[in-house]
Amino acid sequence: MKLSIAEAEDFVSSIFERNGVLPENARSVARALVASEAAGQGGHGFRRIPAYVKQARSGKVDGKVRPSFERTRPGVLAVDAGYGYAYPAIDLTVGELPEIARQQGIALAVIGRSHHAGVMALTVERFAEMGLVALMFANAPASMAPWGGTKPLYGTNPIAFATPVKDADPLVIDLALSKVARGKIMAARQKGETIPGDWAFDRNGRPTTDAEEAMAGTMAPAGEAKGAALALMVEIMAAALTGGNFAFEASSLFDDKGSPPSLGHTIIAIDPSSTGTALFTDRLATIVGEIESQENVRLPGRRSQGIRRNSLESGISIDSDILAEIQAL
Repeated sequence: MKLSIAEAEDFVSSIFERNGVLPENARSVARALVASEAAGQGGHGFRRIPAYVKQARSGKVDGKVRPSFERTRPGVLAVDAGYGYAYPAIDLTVGELPEIARQQGIALAVIGRSHHAGVMALTVERFAEMGLVALMFANAPASMAPWGGTKPLYGTNPIAFATPVKDADPLVIDLALSKVARGKIMAARQKGETIPGDWAFDRNGRPTTDAEEAMAGTMAPAGEAKGAALALMVEIMAAALTGGNFAFEASSLFDDKGSPPSLGHTIIAIDPSSTGTALFTDRLATIVGEIESQENVRLPGRRSQGIRRNSLESGISIDSDILAEIQAL
């Protein structure tokens, strides 16, 4: 089924509203999922709808809660997602944090009792579009073992960064600390496809091409021991700072079993004008130009930005298998 972005948002929002989610929360979730799909990140888009809805039905996610915040220090915003979806809390943060960053030069937001943070590139890019530099950390349920181990203790734990660039789209970097995002393996499992042999290990620590075995086993860290160490850093930045669950304490984002995952997200926003550095975005345009002048080099984030522009013009499609699941909801 082919839909425009607006039609897709209305469609997805209506599904959540029919399942007891507050209209404003349903709209926030719909915007995020559709934006993910439009950016070519299907593992964080429509394929998340069945699990999200089932979790609202079971009470694993509170679809009726409204996020709240407290200014605990002049430059610190503490946001409580209330065991609801992450997106309303993220929207609240995007609305409040930029002004604090402009007042203080730098601002920190900690989002606790939260859920799946989705495509974090789309969050940090919103700050960059307002002239700010942004860095975001989020943890996820355990799927990756410490290097050399077999028991998952860390999530895929993405890190995202964005900055404005003069006369160009923001520079956006978004990477999971596993070799690939777990959503890609989930999508392969749903489609009945195999995965490359270096993406994951089975429950016995052996490389696997079976998506089902990979979901039951552990993800391969990007950069081996270095990636696993960075994943631990994110656990501290995202879970410890927010009071959220560590990855090994959090319930799955893919089913409706257990208690709320209670994950954490941390966002740092910087006003570059506060550093006294002149012509910040001009300087970034210089290095961006140098990078792009090299043959076969593409700037991080440009592919997704291009896909998103195309989606805005031509709309997006919902695969028949996931459409059947959605229609059943």
